[in-house]
Amino acid sequence: MNKLVLYSVEDRIASITINRPEKRNALNPQLISELTETFLLASEDDAVKVIILKANGNSFSAGADLEYLQQLRLNTFEENVADSNNLKKLFTTVYYLPKVVIAQVEGHAIAGGCGLATICDFVFATPESNFGYTEVKIGFVPAIVSCFLKQKVNETIAKELLLKGDIFSAETALHYNLINFVTKSSEIHQKVKEFALSLCKECSGNSLMITKQLITQTTNPTLEKSLEIAVQINALVRESNDFKKGIESFLNKEKINW
Repeated sequence: MNKLVLYSVEDRIASITINRPEKRNALNPQLISELTETFLLASEDDAVKVIILKANGNSFSAGADLEYLQQLRLNTFEENVADSNNLKKLFTTVYYLPKVVIAQVEGHAIAGGCGLATICDFVFATPESNFGYTEVKIGFVPAIVSCFLKQKVNETIAKELLLKGDIFSAETALHYNLINFVTKSSEIHQKVKEFALSLCKECSGNSLMITKQLITQTTNPTLEKSLEIAVQINALVRESNDFKKGIESFLNKEKINW
């Protein structure tokens, strides 16, 4: 059985690679757990100064996988709270990690996959990459990622992205300041590595750590409270009729008439 997350270190740069290409790197509880554990491993690895998050295959991450969505319909409220807390733990682990995290997005980054890119410190994407917080399309709520998105964009843009749930291009993501660079697919690997190496060679590791802590701890002092509310909302919405209808239609590949 292939590992869901690959980990390697070279030139003080850790590569964390999502490895479910046959499932378009869709998220499930095991992958979320393994990603969290791998980020914590990189955080404690003395050989690592900067981290690159990327994915094998044609998608960065297409959101939640079908088996996972099927299970969510059967979960109790308590199980959905626990599940939401696992996603919160992954996002906060990356967000508060004392080392810089660079996302290398190639292909789709949708729903939870888009959220994963959102919480990284730097984001490179190819022109062909697409993004989207599509949860409202299937009766769900982009609860946890909304807490981080509102720190990157203003309320007007956040409402446009989260309430419409449309898929948008890398150029649009760049315009909204969601990502930092749009790079040709033939060059993105090299450009990301060069960027990571420049941080390793030109910046103090301790200064990078403290500056990141300064930003994350002062930008939104109420973030933890917001995340607690988001976890509860996440669990509550999964008990709604709209969620059940949306998931059923999505799984059956039927058009949803809201």
